[in-house]
Order: sequence, then C-alpha cells, then structure tokens
Amino acid sequence: MQAERADYAAVEAACTELARAGKPVTFKEVAARCGTSRNTLYRRTDLRALVEDHRARGKGATALSGLTVQVDQLRRALEAVAAKVRHHEEVLRRIERRGRKGG
Repeated sequence: MQAERADYAAVEAACTELARAGKPVTFKEVAARCGTSRNTLYRRTDLRALVEDHRARGKGATALSGLTVQVDQLRRALEAVAAKVRHHEEVLRRIERRGRKGG
C-alpha cells in the first residue's frame, strides 16, 4: 500500500514537471522519469487515470494558447480590413467632392 502511494506521488510529480516545462505528458516520458514501465502505468487504473488527467489538462492549455494565437491573428486581419475600408471611404469622398465641383 505504501509502495502504491509512492508510485502515485512519483507519477504526479513527473506529470507536473512535464506540464510546467511545457512538454507533452506522455506515458513514455512519465515512465522514464519515474523509473517504472509503461505497462505499469497502463495496468494500474489509478496511475493511468492520473496520466490521462494531466494529458487532458495539457491539451486544454495547448488549445487555449492556440486560440490566443488565432484571436491575435484575427484581430490583426480585422485591423487591416478596417484600414482598407477607411482608405476606400476617403477615396470615395474625394471622388464625390470632384463630382460636386465639376457638376
């Protein structure tokens, strides 16, 4: 029982280290850091659930940072479109002024 708790703590620490370093939490990497086999991580439901939980959190963080990048790209694209619209509006005003002066 105490050995199982130590295994759980080691897996938790390995997953946390990987996540903090921005590295993907994989069974292979967690097993290597804990000095255990991947089979043990897969076979023990508590350890497997722990790794899967950290993996899911990591994917969520990646998705969130990906969304942040996409929002920034969309914001820049929108600003570029707005600048073009302002330019076209100015061109139309000039054309209208010339039309009034000439007509």
